[in-house]
Amino acid sequence: MKRIIHNNIITSFLLAITLFSCKKEYESLNGPSVEDYVKNATPAQLNSLVTGSLSGMRNNENTYLDDVGVIGREIYRYSNADPRFTSDLLGYGKTTLNNTGFYITNPWSSRYRTVKNCNVLIEAATNSTLIADNERKGYLGFAKTLKAYELLLNLNLTYSNGIRVDVADPNKLGPILGYNESITAIASLLDEANADLSGATINFPMPGFDGLNDAAGFAKVNRALAARVAVYREQWADALTDISQSFFSLAGGFYTGAFEVFSTSSGDILNPVYVGQNQNGEVRLAEPHFTTEILPGDDRINKATLRDAPASKDGLTSDRDVWVYTSSTAPIPIIRNEELILIYAEAKIQTNDFNAAVTALNVIRKGHNLPNYSGVVAHDPLINEMLYQRRYSLYFEGHRWIDMRRYGMLHPNPAKGIPGLPIARTEPTDGDNVWDEFPLPSTE
Repeated sequence: MKRIIHNNIITSFLLAITLFSCKKEYESLNGPSVEDYVKNATPAQLNSLVTGSLSGMRNNENTYLDDVGVIGREIYRYSNADPRFTSDLLGYGKTTLNNTGFYITNPWSSRYRTVKNCNVLIEAATNSTLIADNERKGYLGFAKTLKAYELLLNLNLTYSNGIRVDVADPNKLGPILGYNESITAIASLLDEANADLSGATINFPMPGFDGLNDAAGFAKVNRALAARVAVYREQWADALTDISQSFFSLAGGFYTGAFEVFSTSSGDILNPVYVGQNQNGEVRLAEPHFTTEILPGDDRINKATLRDAPASKDGLTSDRDVWVYTSSTAPIPIIRNEELILIYAEAKIQTNDFNAAVTALNVIRKGHNLPNYSGVVAHDPLINEMLYQRRYSLYFEGHRWIDMRRYGMLHPNPAKGIPGLPIARTEPTDGDNVWDEFPLPSTE
């Protein structure tokens, strides 16, 4: 596994040009250094921008996963240093999500830092006379794909509050767009990147993209992300088309895909989500319904291992540690084949091809020690089955809250038989709430 080096030229470059939460105030740019990049960058300088982008996209990944994991009732996050994991994020009592809270400002600014880095890479590759056109297309396809992915993560948080898509010019930022406009723009950016990757050449290293690290392979990653965006948009036929052009395979390994990677090498970082088993103080624990609602024999119970003793804090108790990232160098998925199989199943259900959907769902069930699906073969039962499989297959990878939101299942609806996400503390004045979205950061 190749490491992503932090101490390269892009580190100091980013300190000057970083886009902090889309504010319009910036520190003075180091003119000659910046001009070298954006006017006529060498391949080595362009590769540094690639490295900086891949490295930067890992920053505050732990906060993002904690955000969606806690609100989505996948995990409890206990922290002696910050009580907001068990108050604000769970909507305890009269708490709200604050627009100055670290849980939105930190991941938001980190995602836009990477977007800024990608924008510089796009400008630099476009202007460089030191690379061939096919190499230029490789850099552009890479940068636009990563940019779209980072924008999507921020949109997942703020949802109907929207995001800024056009941030290329810090002195003339584009408007904050609503959800539909934002996700349409993200889909268009992925399509633009895919067009760039046609006939492109990728000669730069991409740790975490094993087997998908040439132009043809990276185009498959691009189409995989496009399929995710398509199901978010309820564009089911588009999702199936995108799936067919990705690395999707019903017979393939569940963990084939693209990952953020970590190492113990000097200058690199460790997986920030990793916590050892049976720890106290700073811990991540499985929300108890993970255990009570899993089917007998489902081997995904191993994603939440039984503790030596339960851990309690602020009226919350769990006896299982989150054990998804089982070492300090465990990779974090960007997108992988198991998700693609479930996207395929979802799109097949929504286009009434129930037999194909059942075939895909049975691939997941068989892969996790469960018998074939024996329920009613109809739309609603199969949607529930698909959501169950997504819940456990993609546990603590950043999907549950988004899935329940897009299917209108965050809150109880007895008329439709929807229980909503579980509420641990239900006292009339000090109970919990489930949030639909984060506010825009105050800097916006």
